[in-house]
Amino acid sequence: MENKTKKVAFLGLCTAVTLILAYVEAILPPLWSAVPGIKMGLPNIMILFLLYRFSFKEAAAVSLVRLLAVALLFGNIMTLAYSVAGAGLSLGIMVLLKKTDRFSMVGVSITGGIFHNLGQILVAMLVLETAEIGYYMIILTLTGTVAGILVGFAGFLVLKYLKKAKI
Repeated sequence: MENKTKKVAFLGLCTAVTLILAYVEAILPPLWSAVPGIKMGLPNIMILFLLYRFSFKEAAAVSLVRLLAVALLFGNIMTLAYSVAGAGLSLGIMVLLKKTDRFSMVGVSITGGIFHNLGQILVAMLVLETAEIGYYMIILTLTGTVAGILVGFAGFLVLKYLKKAKI
């Protein structure tokens, strides 16, 4: 980016895109109605892009603004608690894996998807005061892997396209 103003404007656009993707995801019918709460994680396309295009700092800032806005617009304080736990754990592991240079963007995304689910399950265990909810991770690992593949591939395409556009 040429200057701070351009960078801030671009990050604002990225935040807007994450909010639009969150809204689209909120209005879509459930992917698998037998298991509640499963989503694709569409906003994470932009978070993954920011992690690769900029750094942890920009990805975390946009993610936090998105989490707060989505909780205010579509959820509540518990939505925020689950989301922050999932997003924080997910972003943390993605940063670590990216730094190793041993994983593709899709591999980083898959792991991020699984750890997002793990963060939410840990909050559910605390809130519900039961460890049995942990069995849900079996299904969430499978769905997190599928979502991670799709989000990772989409993030790769966004990064590739926007590099060509010199943004």
